[in-house]
Amino acid sequence: MAFLVLSLSCPDRRGIVALVSQKLADLDVNIARNSQFSDTGTGMFCMRTRLELQGTPFSPERLQVELEPVAKQLDASLSIRAEEDHARALVLVSKYDHCLVDLIYRRQTGEIPIEIPIVVSNHEVLEDIATAASIEFEHVPADNKERSEQRIRSLISQHDIDLIVLARYMQILSPEFCRDFKGQIINIHHSFLPGFKGANPYGRAWERGVKLIGATAHYVTADLDEGPIIAQATEPVSHRDSSQSMMVKGRDIERRVLASAVLAHCEDRIFLLGQEGNFRTVVFE
Repeated sequence: MAFLVLSLSCPDRRGIVALVSQKLADLDVNIARNSQFSDTGTGMFCMRTRLELQGTPFSPERLQVELEPVAKQLDASLSIRAEEDHARALVLVSKYDHCLVDLIYRRQTGEIPIEIPIVVSNHEVLEDIATAASIEFEHVPADNKERSEQRIRSLISQHDIDLIVLARYMQILSPEFCRDFKGQIINIHHSFLPGFKGANPYGRAWERGVKLIGATAHYVTADLDEGPIIAQATEPVSHRDSSQSMMVKGRDIERRVLASAVLAHCEDRIFLLGQEGNFRTVVFE
């Protein structure tokens, strides 16, 4: 049985679901599952629909063409993909390995429908991890931002990349790079934002006697650590914790939160609503 995933967003109005459903019924395409949300803050409607073809020979491209008149009528952004297709991710790392190792593991076990053709780093220390997983590794020094981003752009094109994952990549991307790949770059931040930004967050948290630590995964924008939030989690700590034990707990949270965000992106469960500089996310379960 073949399944497709339909993603749609448009200005909210009455009859959207009825209009789309009727067109799908006319095409003999069955709705296996549907998630929808009307956002009063932005006046937008978004919908993710899992479609069961039941032997109907529709490719994603053909079904998109068939639904184009409906999309035009709704002034909607509409996309369709085969559920079995995997996103192709370029992973950017520095020296910390825990998020990279976790993503590789989840890829190998099929927990996240993702391919990782290449890992790029501004250091060479994690090359063995990528090589052991049969993933291409490239060292791109960060001494010249323009040159390094040009090389990363080249690799994105060369490997037909859909998603860029910052798995503790300790470099700031240029506003131009963030703009050109809007909604395609996911970062994991070592805080339940807003929080202790900058160097040694766990040490500073320990000094302040915090009772919760956390992590935040968000889309990257030109505003540092201010992008639309995808996933967050926290973990209780107490005065008995050292900064080292906080770091151990924090790394575990970072792994889980980043994996959750990447999975949601790969399954087309995230919708960006709002205006440039003021986006918010809707993330379907």
